[in-house]
Amino acid sequence: MLAVLLAAAAALPQIPFEKYQLDNGLTVMLSEDHRAPVVAVDVWYHVGAVNERKGKSGFAHLFEHLMFQGSKHLHGDERTVFAMLERNGATNLNGTTEWDRTNYFETMPADRLELALWLESDRMGFLLDTVDQKKLDTQRDVVRNEKRQSIENVPYGRAEERLVELLYPEPSPYFGYVIGSHADLQAATLGDVKDFFRTYYAPNNASLAIVGDFKPEEVKPLVAKYFGPIVRGPQKPPVTAQTQPRTQEARETLHDQVQLAKVMVGFVGPAPLEDPAMGVLMRILGAGKSSRLYHDLVYEKKIAQDVSAGWDNGMVLGGLVEISATVQAGHTPAEVEAALSEELRRARETPPTAEELERGRRNLKAGLFAQLENIGGFGGKADQLNFYEFRAQDPGAFAKQLAATLAVTAEQVQQAAQKYLRDEARAVIQVLPEAGGAR
Repeated sequence: MLAVLLAAAAALPQIPFEKYQLDNGLTVMLSEDHRAPVVAVDVWYHVGAVNERKGKSGFAHLFEHLMFQGSKHLHGDERTVFAMLERNGATNLNGTTEWDRTNYFETMPADRLELALWLESDRMGFLLDTVDQKKLDTQRDVVRNEKRQSIENVPYGRAEERLVELLYPEPSPYFGYVIGSHADLQAATLGDVKDFFRTYYAPNNASLAIVGDFKPEEVKPLVAKYFGPIVRGPQKPPVTAQTQPRTQEARETLHDQVQLAKVMVGFVGPAPLEDPAMGVLMRILGAGKSSRLYHDLVYEKKIAQDVSAGWDNGMVLGGLVEISATVQAGHTPAEVEAALSEELRRARETPPTAEELERGRRNLKAGLFAQLENIGGFGGKADQLNFYEFRAQDPGAFAKQLAATLAVTAEQVQQAAQKYLRDEARAVIQVLPEAGGAR
């Protein structure tokens, strides 16, 4: 079986790369792509919510903001950093925080690569030179306001957060969402955040992917020049948290300022690279108008306005599976939940048809191929190299994983449903319009 998968992987698109490590522990991946005169720089810090301690939630996301507030040799704030990069032609410029990693990326004209390397190295090695109480207070308020705008005051946002809390109860570090709690952010001291940075934002806890129009013999000296002098950090504490299997359904009803009710069903799915059948299963259930959920709830029964099914494949403690449907006017959450439960039961009891299986695998393959058209940004080549370096210590593992996914059988898809989508393992939230709201 292994030989078959390796042969299949060889027939799929590859990202040629060279991987090496600096003396300070920084992992570097170089991949030439001369289709256009641009270069993507993608830095992953192996830190996220999973590394935060009780009472210290939201620190990784807070530093996503602080990293754009200037560093020792780049004075200013977020506007200064973005303006400087954009003035030099940067695109796909951003930073993101997830449960287990934080990344920063930009795509530059090829002749501006050195500028990007200087910027990323300066904030890796010299950010704390400029982090003071004023910056902490400012960005703490920005993050807290972001939570209000993106979670607390958006339709169904509080239910999304609550679903995570039900599936990953305390003391799980996933409890409380990536953005953190207001209380923890407000209580954070300057010493707290500086200690967090020194522990996790070090070269030995990071990986750098450079993809694009360059020559490795010219780039390696630049990487050594800017990143080599940065001092190795301490060994980070191991993640000891575990997600305990759920043996009893959790259920809540929430009221929100929404026009339509919504049913949300959550499960804890597999960890990264653990079960390639899970991605296919999610697409069979909820990807597009040909999916089971759309066909049953929206097209046939007309009891839902929309449906979705997704699995976060990056969560090391088990990826969040969320299956949801917005209730069509004139119908009830009970009708929709019953229909969702029936489709999940069918997935457990009956393997998908050959047509469904092929459509799910084709959907996954097309999505990856579209991502690989970009050298940088979300899911681009540099991001793929970093993802698989972090998850498998092999930047080229994406092709092996895709080959394994495309080789998934109908029986494996059914087994994934039986293992992860059990009724007793789920959390269910019904979101109802507040009194006076239209149903």
